[in-house]
Amino acid sequence: MADEKIRLQKFMADCGVASRRKCEDLIASGAVRVNGRKACVGDKVCPNDTVTVHGKQVRLQVQNAYYMLHKPRGYITTMHDEKGRKCVAQLVGDIPERVYPVGRLDRESEGLLLMTNDGNFANLLAHPSSHVPKTYRVTVRSAVTEEQITDLSTGVLIDGKRTLPADVRILDANSTGAVLEIVIHEGRNRQIRKMCEAVGLEVARLKRTKVGSVKLGMLKVGAWRRLTEAEVRALTNAAEKRRKHHAVL
Repeated sequence: MADEKIRLQKFMADCGVASRRKCEDLIASGAVRVNGRKACVGDKVCPNDTVTVHGKQVRLQVQNAYYMLHKPRGYITTMHDEKGRKCVAQLVGDIPERVYPVGRLDRESEGLLLMTNDGNFANLLAHPSSHVPKTYRVTVRSAVTEEQITDLSTGVLIDGKRTLPADVRILDANSTGAVLEIVIHEGRNRQIRKMCEAVGLEVARLKRTKVGSVKLGMLKVGAWRRLTEAEVRALTNAAEKRRKHHAVL
């Protein structure tokens, strides 16, 4: 119904602008207007209201879209950067739908980044209670000890909070460095880098290769592809299963 109002950040997320949390940031920064008036966090809108972000009108998406991008190093995970830095928006400009990142990879990290215009899907995967496993290939600049592997596996303190147990194995090693595979079950800011720093390892290269059962595979750096229906279903099921398990604990 035209007179049914929803929260502005939800409307923006449904339009494919960004996640709800990022939309709240955009509203707070003054970038959003409703019917020409500067919006405030907490505002509600009707579907027929005119909502603009950075002066461009946004509209509800008709069909949900799901993609993976092979993010290169040197790009920040955002669709708009006021400082003019390279961002992933430049890599997905030819995607027909307006999509945004699910979660993030830091500027110097690379690999699998999910993109969508489905706010519910993005919120499900990003919610703290439903993080699906994420697999990383991590190159470090020094030899690795069994003690360091054990510490990474059982959990280390970062930002005053211990990390959840992780799956860690050595893929390759010599006297000057090693390549590790690390699977984490949460999604804290720069978590892999901070974990390695906590045990005295310096990260030379960090690449996300897998989210849940969805693999980056041979997708070229900077390229994107649509997720299959089976991949979307697998990610959704994994997140919902994790959330139900978390609710029982």
